[in-house]
Amino acid sequence: MKKMPATPWLPEDGLTGTLVGRAWVPGPVPGPSVIVLRPDGVYDLSAHFATMSDLLDAADLVAQVRAAPGRLVGSIDQLMPSAAAQSDDPQTLRLLAPCDLQVIKAAGVTFAASLIERVIEEQARGDAAQAAAVRQQVVELLGGDLGAIKPGSAQAMQLKALLIEKGLWSQYLEVGIGPDAEVFTKAPVLSSVGNGAQVGIHPGSAWNNPEPEIVLAVNSRGETVGASLGNDVNLRDFEGRSALLLGKAKDNNASCAIGPFIRLFDASYSMDDVRHCTVSLRVEGSDGFEMHGSSSMAKISRDPLDLVAQTLGAHHQYPDGVMLFLGTMFAPTQDRGQPGSGFTHRLGDMVRISSPQLGLLVNEVNHCDRAAPWTFGLRAFYANLSARGLLTQTAGCAVP
Repeated sequence: MKKMPATPWLPEDGLTGTLVGRAWVPGPVPGPSVIVLRPDGVYDLSAHFATMSDLLDAADLVAQVRAAPGRLVGSIDQLMPSAAAQSDDPQTLRLLAPCDLQVIKAAGVTFAASLIERVIEEQARGDAAQAAAVRQQVVELLGGDLGAIKPGSAQAMQLKALLIEKGLWSQYLEVGIGPDAEVFTKAPVLSSVGNGAQVGIHPGSAWNNPEPEIVLAVNSRGETVGASLGNDVNLRDFEGRSALLLGKAKDNNASCAIGPFIRLFDASYSMDDVRHCTVSLRVEGSDGFEMHGSSSMAKISRDPLDLVAQTLGAHHQYPDGVMLFLGTMFAPTQDRGQPGSGFTHRLGDMVRISSPQLGLLVNEVNHCDRAAPWTFGLRAFYANLSARGLLTQTAGCAVP
């Protein structure tokens, strides 16, 4: 029987699975290290895998992770968000986002509910006050269960023709029920924040929300080897004004959270578990406001592996791997203020995203210009690896 630490952000089955991640590890030269959780604590695997990209590319990686001795660097409880959020001392062990060199991609409009909300954003031109009236009109015109329509099918194409005839066709409907998925770059390499960190919303946004999602860990060979939780923070007003503002709506300082760990696929956890899991969301405001929601992966319009295949393959390579957000069916409409005003974040909101087999990702909302600035980029990362003598085992440094 595995030892169960008193940490609510671990999976419900504790350490039954293979949980890997990244932590800032103190030492003569402190820096980010690949870690694995074991019953007796947190083990630094950087002597075996200099980067998470290296680990995920390893052959028979679960066996290698379990066999690697590693170095004990602390207890699991030391990685608790309450401790990590209080200090950026380089000599304090703290949890980081579990990815490093992977490109962070996201699939959009993969659920019928979020598809309808994107159409509403577009029709309302990013104005939250107009959303309720537009929502009623759009739902009446669309009718039926869009979730039952297979993207790219003959039925989907018939619906497309009908909507064009009614003047309701949208770029969001195109990627929602058409043959090609929306896949975009969510955030730069190394910019994601982890469990316990602040997430950022643009100070110019008046209508925004969290997006609780499953995030797949895909190696350079296109093999999906594990999963994590993510918050694809979204500015609904920016994107609603124009889809060409997607970059500004999605990519801001601290606007991408991933964690707490990557659970590798093994005998205890597989892609079928991803396909049938539920992702839950809880937002707690300092004003006493609470919002709850959930997203059932069973209702996704496209299979997760189809989204992976549309992201990388012969048409596009990612030699350091990909972290792929799978989208969400959760689009909050609960009024926070006046009737019809809908939901938007307020500073200090605590966002809790959870799933039974992946644990709990917790982040506090702040403006992106007040959250901790992102300064540790690729140059700093490789300088740090060099200072710790780890570059000789980093595959990414090989000359082609």
